[in-house]
Amino acid sequence: MLNSKGLLGAALVLGLGLSPLLAPAPAQAVGCLTGAVAGGVAGHYAGHHAVLGAVGGCVAGHHMKVMARRRKAAEAAAAAHPTPAPTPLPAPSATPAY
Repeated sequence: MLNSKGLLGAALVLGLGLSPLLAPAPAQAVGCLTGAVAGGVAGHYAGHHAVLGAVGGCVAGHHMKVMARRRKAAEAAAAAHPTPAPTPLPAPSATPAY
């Protein structure tokens, strides 16, 4: 039979060992805070709907920031791999028509 100190120690070691696995992932809320502030102010002046405006602003701000990141990544990829100029077609030869 295990004594209570040994059982408590084992539970403590197991709990501390598994705690990094249970930690939440960091949030990717890019653009949400600035959009929420702008939406909250706009919602407040548009009939006291600050919370609704903040939610909508968060969604719109996040979407705009993600699209800007994608556009910037696409421009960087295009600059890294320029497309070659098309090769000109050869001039038609003067062959007799039959």
